[in-house]
Amino acid sequence: MAELTYREAVARGIGQEMERDPSVYFLGEDVASAGGVFKTTEGLLDRFGPSRVRDTPISEQAIIGAVMGAAMNGLRPIAEIMFSDFFAVCWDMIANQIAKTRYMTNGQVALPLVIRTANGGGVRFGAQHSQSVEAWAMAIPGLKVVVPSNPQDIIGLIAAAVRDPDPVIVIEPKVLYSMKADVSDGEIVDTLGTARTLRPGDDVTICALGAMVPKALEAADRLDGDGISAEVIDVRSLVPLDVRTILDSIGKTSRLVTVEENPRLCGWGAEIASIVADEGFFALDGPIVRVTTPHLPLPSADALEDLAIPSVERIVEGVRRAVQ
Repeated sequence: MAELTYREAVARGIGQEMERDPSVYFLGEDVASAGGVFKTTEGLLDRFGPSRVRDTPISEQAIIGAVMGAAMNGLRPIAEIMFSDFFAVCWDMIANQIAKTRYMTNGQVALPLVIRTANGGGVRFGAQHSQSVEAWAMAIPGLKVVVPSNPQDIIGLIAAAVRDPDPVIVIEPKVLYSMKADVSDGEIVDTLGTARTLRPGDDVTICALGAMVPKALEAADRLDGDGISAEVIDVRSLVPLDVRTILDSIGKTSRLVTVEENPRLCGWGAEIASIVADEGFFALDGPIVRVTTPHLPLPSADALEDLAIPSVERIVEGVRRAVQ
């Protein structure tokens, strides 16, 4: 057992898979000699050399095109898109080519590749570098999407993503990179499509993702002092989505609150609310409450960004509305 930051765990997860499988290689902007703009890949160049850890030009289209071609020819590449906002530059290749190739070739061409990216706000980077784009990726058939919320999970889910036969988007909340936690020794491999219940409760289910998970846990602690027992589920995987864990929890608590950093319109919480209304309606004792970022470009001013992104106080307020 060792204490690692989230950023150190990213490097450990990539290194674990590169050590295990020589077909895994890694490329992106400033990921080699600089160790990544967020210092998530330090040490990888020294361990694996420039043939497997490669700096690229500032061209997201070139990065995605390179890993697509490599995956089509038997490698298992990992690409880094520095900010998730930059998916917009290469979205045609991801959404129209990578996501659809296995389907359109009737399984003759698989694309076992991983695209990592830093996502979300909280670090005052402004509207063009702070978006939460998990709902973009979730909406495209053919892509798998995971959002780890802690150092242990980022290692295990990177491993699961690398070993999967389909393209996987690994979304890393940049505000969590400095987070520290104990991480198991040895090889860590997780499972795509699994949520995790982090805190049991009886009165309400809180579904949170990524950077919202620590806030949901803190809100649950505050609510406990008021006699409200909140069960906190870390959704972790948007595609595949672990519907069973969520429905089982609502069968016990009868109430649901989703906590989303992405803008409200068409967010992942809306999809979960729709599924629960369809498959778990008679278990509900009240309306589903969604705590989200408003449908607006994220401000860079400290006070305004803090106001836009869901806070512990807003989660507590949302839960109280759900249980009243």
